[in-house]
Amino acid sequence: QSTCTLRGCCWSPKSDTDVPGCFFSSNHGYKVDRSTRSTQAGFETTLTRLPSPSLFGNDINTVLLMGEYQTPNCFRFKV
Repeated sequence: QSTCTLRGCCWSPKSDTDVPGCFFSSNHGYKVDRSTRSTQAGFETTLTRLPSPSLFGNDINTVLLMGEYQTPNCFRFKV
């Protein structure tokens, strides 16, 4: 619990062991900046970093996410 809170994460353990007790709040990560564009194999969209503390440094503020539906059981993504 102490390591989790030191990282700025949320601590809320559940009785279900498949659910992590330590997780990022909704203000961490990225959000879709623009509309999603369809491609031949899937989609692509621009993601913008949310204003939150940096965990590792050298954060990239804008990234391109490309998703590709390869088979019914396989989804490929590139950042």
